[in-house]
Amino acid sequence: MKTSPLFERAKKNIQEFVTLAIGHQPDQPALLVFDEQSPLAKLLAEAYRLVLPDVKALNFDQVSPEEIFVEVNVLAPKNLVILVQSTSFRLNEFRFRIELFNRALKVIEHPHLSRIRAEEFSSYVEALAYDPAYYRSVGPRLKQRIDRARHIEVICDGTSLIYDTPFEEARLNIGDYSRMKNIGGQFPIGEVFTEPKAIDRVNGKINLFAFGNQDFSVYAVEEPFSALIENGVLVDAPDAPTAFKAVLEEIRFHEEKVWLRELGFGLNKAFTRENRVSDIGAYERMCGVHLSLGAKHSIYRKPGFPKKNRFHVDVFGAVDRVEIDGEIVYRQDRYTL
Repeated sequence: MKTSPLFERAKKNIQEFVTLAIGHQPDQPALLVFDEQSPLAKLLAEAYRLVLPDVKALNFDQVSPEEIFVEVNVLAPKNLVILVQSTSFRLNEFRFRIELFNRALKVIEHPHLSRIRAEEFSSYVEALAYDPAYYRSVGPRLKQRIDRARHIEVICDGTSLIYDTPFEEARLNIGDYSRMKNIGGQFPIGEVFTEPKAIDRVNGKINLFAFGNQDFSVYAVEEPFSALIENGVLVDAPDAPTAFKAVLEEIRFHEEKVWLRELGFGLNKAFTRENRVSDIGAYERMCGVHLSLGAKHSIYRKPGFPKKNRFHVDVFGAVDRVEIDGEIVYRQDRYTL
């Protein structure tokens, strides 16, 4: 691959997060499983091969699942596996990443790269930059305040969404795995998320500027629209685009109500309201507030919510500020902690 500023930036960012976040050194065993079905997958795979010159590289489309598992079986716990995927690799009934974590392997996963448009490549690559001083200070401070919170207010232009309840223990996705069972996960990183202990004590309005569409792409609007929340349920969004109303109709058809569950704080400064990527899983790290619609949440299990639910749809708030127990923690697109 010919060098370019984008490629050089990808190499630099990969080298930094592989070393600083994952704790992997170039001379340690590593396996790269990749495909070449999208330009971004090709770029990232080549960057990994240059950053880790001794990595064992397998093209997913040119080998069998058995051949991949032969290489996985050679690895010892704490060795690294990198998955660069235009879609999402499936080798058995379980997600490949879960299988690798069960073997105590470190994992870096880049799924659904084919959803990223060419004009978004630079934003995605920039989102891979790892600033430990930022992530490992803002993330824990935010978690500390969430874990002791009794009241959170999400304030938009002319609206506010009020959480009058304590919260579940916040989870961190900040590239610090020192207290975690698994090392790694989906990249880019940068998020603190929680959900209210009493979902029915969430009321008010929030202005939304983007949401996950039915094809898992990010659907953004020029003018935010408001959504009315009553007792933890989205009951109305009169000015929403037709695509959003279709999402609500599908959720209601299968789950009757549109529950508001996750409250997420994205930390990744490469993604903003204006600077987006099309893949919802990547854009979820956007520096700002996102919520989830639907009864599904794999981390927080609640009485009254069946174990198997269908929908977890990310929506993004056009938020002016966030107050936790009266303290401003987010304002003007930045955290104030």
